Amino acid sequence: MAHKTTTHWKGGMLFDSDNPSGNHVLMDTVVEGISKQTGLSPKAMMLSSLAGCSGIDIVDILKKMKITDYNLRIDVEGQLTDEHPKYYHSVHVDYYFSGAHVDEKKCKRAVQLSVEKYCGVMEMFRKFATITTKIHIQNN
Repeated sequence: MAHKTTTHWKGGMLFDSDNPSGNHVLMDTVVEGISKQTGLSPKAMMLSSLAGCSGIDIVDILKKMKITDYNLRIDVEGQLTDEHPKYYHSVHVDYYFSGAHVDEKKCKRAVQLSVEKYCGVMEMFRKFATITTKIHIQNN
């Protein structure tokens, strides 16, 4: 199955990219002399894609387990190489679950399934980076 995106330069360092769903995302970077960044940087978007892919897996898995009463936040931090071309050589993912009655066992299982089996973006990252994860559970 192929995916195709089309990206248009909008001036400066700003690019508008569509995706197969028809939605758009803006990308740019910090440039000396320009203080405002309109979109996500391409590298930061990679980290967001990792969180989104894993998060979608987790929500879907927990739904199948009949778990719906929780909050989920995913923090992803990547360390870039020093030399060009700079890429993420290590990535750490923190999964934060909170709620009145968070089922710790099922949340951990959902994360495990995403990380080890389902998240394609996680698998792509493994081709060039060391990935670590940690799960945090807070019952309110």
